[in-house]
Amino acid sequence: DWDIATNALPQDVQAMFQKVIPTGIKHGTVTVLYKGSSIEVTTFRTEAFYGDGRHPDKVEYTGSIEEDLSRRDFTMNAIAADLSNGNIVDPFNGSADIKARVIRCVGNALDRFSEDGLRPMRAVRFVSQLGFNPDNDLLCAIPKSLTVTSKVSAERIRDELDKILMSSAPGAAFKIMEGTGLLKLLLPDLAACRGVEQKGFHRFDVLTHSVLACDFAAKKNAGKEVRAAALLHDIGKRKTAKLNEKGIWTFYNHERISAKMAFNILTNLRYPNDFRDAVVHLIKEHMFHYEDNWSNAAVRRFIARIGGNFLPEIYALRRADFFASAGIEPPVDILLPLQNRITKVLEESSVLGIKDLAVNG
Repeated sequence: DWDIATNALPQDVQAMFQKVIPTGIKHGTVTVLYKGSSIEVTTFRTEAFYGDGRHPDKVEYTGSIEEDLSRRDFTMNAIAADLSNGNIVDPFNGSADIKARVIRCVGNALDRFSEDGLRPMRAVRFVSQLGFNPDNDLLCAIPKSLTVTSKVSAERIRDELDKILMSSAPGAAFKIMEGTGLLKLLLPDLAACRGVEQKGFHRFDVLTHSVLACDFAAKKNAGKEVRAAALLHDIGKRKTAKLNEKGIWTFYNHERISAKMAFNILTNLRYPNDFRDAVVHLIKEHMFHYEDNWSNAAVRRFIARIGGNFLPEIYALRRADFFASAGIEPPVDILLPLQNRITKVLEESSVLGIKDLAVNG
């Protein structure tokens, strides 16, 4: 992935190459199609006034790569290599920060976040993706820039959440999001799970439990649907919590409430319908309880309800849920009796519902 910065104006770049797409010509960026590659080429520029909290209202071209780098978000992203001689241009010591595994803003952190409200999300995403640590100035600037982040489109927030979910340690990002107010701003129903105790069945409150489940799903390389379901599978517990006569918290039908809440969250974040519906389905069905005395008909009904293509995902979600109850790896064979029964039933017959029959309307 190559990004080129140049003192050539956009119209000069267009004249140099046969195939050029004016992808962001308003901001000095064109895309050159060259030998099967798409290369973004941007004229050295400075920016000013960010009315929408995301894009500059004013762009001015400059003749200096150092000035161009000064508008970047983090020092590790403000490094350039001169293509004529290979010399590194690193005016903000980004190379040293990379070696120290530190995420630091270029210049004043609050200024950078005030320019672009997505930058705080990018920072926490890099924490989960790279295992880097944000510096203190960056952390202190996030709560002060939440009003700017609130202006960012749902689609851009969704893209960053996707990258967090698919990282190796999503929980690291969600922990910082909670501490800085980002979680309450962007996922308020999840943030509200802090302090919702579930002693009697679980060691942790609902928020810690949910983040642990998401981390476990990531550790096991589960798909994005499972990771999202793990994060949101218990958000309905806050609304269904009741203390019984034995002093134990109960959460009857929380899976249905959680599924409805997850539907709204994923819809508001503009997730594709297929993805949203898959996550909601997993959450709604995650509380299944298998017993050895189930008849074959009961097993077939279970398969039909879950859907054969969702069986691996529901197993993965259930194992993540088990782990997050106490932070202990569940036994390998915890779902084996059910899995064996399902395998046996499927070997006997693949017909589980009307859709499996060779008949039409």
